[in-house]
Amino acid sequence: MRTVTYSWLAVVIGVACAAIGWLGIAGWMAVAVVAASIAAHVAGNALGTKLREATDRDLSKTGLRQATVMLPLQRQPANLERRASLGSLVVVSAAIGGACGGIAGSVMLYWLAASSLAGALLGGVSSAVIGGLIGFLGASFVEIVRTSVREAIQAEQAAAEGVERR
Repeated sequence: MRTVTYSWLAVVIGVACAAIGWLGIAGWMAVAVVAASIAAHVAGNALGTKLREATDRDLSKTGLRQATVMLPLQRQPANLERRASLGSLVVVSAAIGGACGGIAGSVMLYWLAASSLAGALLGGVSSAVIGGLIGFLGASFVEIVRTSVREAIQAEQAAAEGVERR
């Protein structure tokens, strides 16, 4: 490894030790969760890469014939079939949900649960993650429902126009 990598590793270990000394057992648990998450990510990535490389993509060698699929001609894919961004509403909603969750969690822990400042901040970060997730899920749901209703109305109007033309 390069010297820069060792320097960053030393910084991360120093920050982790400071967090452990400041937070006590919660710091140890946080380090264990982060280390396990990183190890699981690396192992899953290595396993997925190995499986992708070992996959036989030539169907003629397996003796299986490819299925013939009849597709309609000149069909435009629906909006929900295309891969596209959900828009900036989702990002803004996730940010607002994260901010509201973090503030509410910190305040509630500090004043109502009589938690320490460090505990309130750690709980606020957890609340921010949950609030951001709820904001993202809510905005995604609303955006997908809005798009599917719009497509259904357009399809119904197109079908009605087709009936009127006959």
